Amino acid sequence: MRFRRTTAILALLAAMGAGPAPAAEPQRGGVVDVATIGEPPTLDPMASTADLVGIVSQHVFETLFTFGKDWQVVPLLAEAMPEITEGGRVYTIRLRQGVTFHDGSGMDSADVLASLKRWETVASRGQQAAKNIASIEAPDPATIRITLKEPYAPLLSLLAFNNAAAVILPAEDMAVPMEKPVGTGPYMLKERKPDQYIQLVRFDGYKPREDAANGYGGARHQYLDEIRFVPVPDPNTRVEGAVAGQFAYADSIPVESAGRLTGGKTEALTLKPFGWPVFVMNTKEGLLSDVKKRRAVLTALNPEDMLIAGFGSTDFYAVDGALYPDGYAWHNTQGVDAYGLGDAQKAAAALQEAGYDGATPLRILTSRQYEFHYKMAEVAAEYLKAAGFQVQLDVVDWATLTQRRQDPKLWDIFISHSPFLPEPSLIGVMQDSSPGWWQSEAKTKALAAFNAESDPAKRAELFGAVQKVFYDEVPAFKVGDFNALAAKSPKLQGFEPAPWPYFWNAWLEK
Repeated sequence: MRFRRTTAILALLAAMGAGPAPAAEPQRGGVVDVATIGEPPTLDPMASTADLVGIVSQHVFETLFTFGKDWQVVPLLAEAMPEITEGGRVYTIRLRQGVTFHDGSGMDSADVLASLKRWETVASRGQQAAKNIASIEAPDPATIRITLKEPYAPLLSLLAFNNAAAVILPAEDMAVPMEKPVGTGPYMLKERKPDQYIQLVRFDGYKPREDAANGYGGARHQYLDEIRFVPVPDPNTRVEGAVAGQFAYADSIPVESAGRLTGGKTEALTLKPFGWPVFVMNTKEGLLSDVKKRRAVLTALNPEDMLIAGFGSTDFYAVDGALYPDGYAWHNTQGVDAYGLGDAQKAAAALQEAGYDGATPLRILTSRQYEFHYKMAEVAAEYLKAAGFQVQLDVVDWATLTQRRQDPKLWDIFISHSPFLPEPSLIGVMQDSSPGWWQSEAKTKALAAFNAESDPAKRAELFGAVQKVFYDEVPAFKVGDFNALAAKSPKLQGFEPAPWPYFWNAWLEK
């Protein structure tokens, strides 16, 4: 899918590193500490859609394809883009030669075949793709052939994405849960001390691509000796550590701390536009399995007050109900007249009509590790109480949240966020098996038409029908658009800001 070259997209390209390369020559060596919002629940990138899992694991594991700096799909472990035949149903993928796993074994099509079969079973996005896949074959050691039941436009984006990811593992390492984190990436796991650090070290057997660095694609150079991901759940501690020069990079900095990121040991990085905060609703069980009650939630919430609480300044947010902002090919306004009402009286009437008993708690699952999640939850709770809901705010650490959201008996809403993804079918709620478990005849019909179309202009038009179903059935509440803030040491060179930060091609100035 090709995006129009507009102001919003160009801003995101700049955030992905479309700017000039560093003037100095890269220097080899050194160790960086990267402050993350907490401990990842797993290191198996197939088993989780948590961004934190993808941020760490993308250094260890690789996929057949990935995204370039313009969000186009580009080859990674694949030698080139696939040959697509039979009206878009058959994808023939040639594999790179000489690629080695961290255990010293060579990668071939047997590994890829086994990995994709595991992905179809373990990963939510693999399960999504599997519904459209007729067969996966390995006709020779250097080739994989995927045959679809019908043309399916999101396939390559699903294969390229870095969470619930189609990573390639050794054929003998297919255990579930994962027993050995062995990949083909530029870094490999040396040690994990829970709640202290995840230590990755350079994999000397790594074979980078020969093409130029290109977003997540192209050559991945290993200038750093080690990367240590350090869980720092408290946002203020991440700020203080960045200011003191303790961290080469600190993720998810509260926006009100932007003025503190000065003084020579750190600098602010703003990713603009970044994405959208989202209140995902449990459509499978409990209070919000009733669409009428979900619509009452939508009617009750005031997004502007929630965004002010979470981000403070319009420099960091925009009130916008469209799933993609103006400037993206996917932007449309279908259904958004239901967004932004903040009408407690109307919501109360809808609740009464839906038969709400006034006593069953509406359980909101959130974490303070993303401080803006918690602040928005507090404001949302007041609006929902005004509409007549009994609200229960369950505040847990992020790893616990990602575990609890898998159980539909434990929550009614969980709070998360997402970057603006290059392919709408990557959005979590679009997957039947993603927590929230949104399934309906209208969703299936709208997505099927959208995903079967290959023409970009026609796909953009069809996405309007998908967004309309989203607002009709309210599987989630998009709060608005936001820009993200991080902190980086001036000594960290060659680093290109990105939604899921990566540290290959980065180096330390000595």
